[in-house]
Amino acid sequence: MWYMISSQDVENSLDKRKSARPAHIERLTQLSSEGRLMVAGPHPAIDNNEPGEAGFTGSLVIAEFDCLEAAQQWADNDPYVAAGVYEHVIVKPFKRVLP
Repeated sequence: MWYMISSQDVENSLDKRKSARPAHIERLTQLSSEGRLMVAGPHPAIDNNEPGEAGFTGSLVIAEFDCLEAAQQWADNDPYVAAGVYEHVIVKPFKRVLP
C-alpha cells in the first residue's frame, strides 16, 4: 500500500538539511530503485523552486510499504529526523486515484 509521509521542519532548518541531505537522498534513491517511490520533495519556504537562504518548511514522500508500521519505522529512521530537521512527522495510508 502507498503511504504519505508529511514532515514539518523546525525553524531555520537549512544548515541541518544540507548536512543530512546526502544520506536522506540515498534512502529515497533506494526506494526509487525498488519501484516503491511515487514522489518525494521539499516544500520551499517561498514561492520559488530555488528558495536559497529562505530554505524549506517541510517535505512530502509518497512511497509503498508493506504496512503502516513499516512506513512509520522508515520515517522514524530518516537522517533528517536524526539531524533535528523535522519538528513533526505524519504518516498516513494514501490511496492513489489520479492519474
